[in-house]
Amino acid sequence: MTREGFHKELQAIQAEMLKMGSLVEKQIHEAVHYLSTQNLAGAQVVLENDDIVDQMQINIEERCMRLIALQQPLASDLRTVVAIFKITTDVERIGDNACNIAELTLRIGEEPLIKPLIDIPFMAEQTKAMVRDSLTCFVDRDLELAEAVRQADEPIDEMYSQLFDELMGIVLEGRSEQISHQAINLLFVARYLERIADHATNIAERVMYMVTGQRVDHMDVEPEASRPDEAPGKAEHQYH
Repeated sequence: MTREGFHKELQAIQAEMLKMGSLVEKQIHEAVHYLSTQNLAGAQVVLENDDIVDQMQINIEERCMRLIALQQPLASDLRTVVAIFKITTDVERIGDNACNIAELTLRIGEEPLIKPLIDIPFMAEQTKAMVRDSLTCFVDRDLELAEAVRQADEPIDEMYSQLFDELMGIVLEGRSEQISHQAINLLFVARYLERIADHATNIAERVMYMVTGQRVDHMDVEPEASRPDEAPGKAEHQYH
């Protein structure tokens, strides 16, 4: 493969990754919208689209590996290929978390919502913006925007903490079992949105390393997105 062919394939892989990013951004929006409107059919479609995201991840990773095998890239190009490989993993996990929200929508079903959903949709819009900005900073190699994404993570953590206190308060009030279960399910939704923000932060930090070659202090989110039957709580992080 010529250098020109290498860069042409690299650009094609980047375009495919951005397409994948747009799809998971749509999944976030739809998952929370269908929760708010209790659209169970829509939530099921979000789950069905997860296979598309998974296959895109596999294809991108295979193309990255083939690109490295066919031509030994220069240091800066190698960082770009590795960044795409890792960012794609974060994007896929964002999609998983959106699907977890869709699963919770099906679990809540048509039972009346215990509170108007205002905070959760607002939190979803903020996390969706983080995902969009993290991919934009990749395209533009924009370090300032990458840092802005990192800084946006703390307000998301604060929103999650506030929702945790509110929803656990409902559980501890000892109201009906149905109300308590729904409060826990909504707490899971907030938890998954907080994890999406963590993945967006990962992407921004990978962009920083790709551009500068310098690592930034960060803690990646856990390897697997937990399912809706896990106990909720603050995200535990581990370094990769």
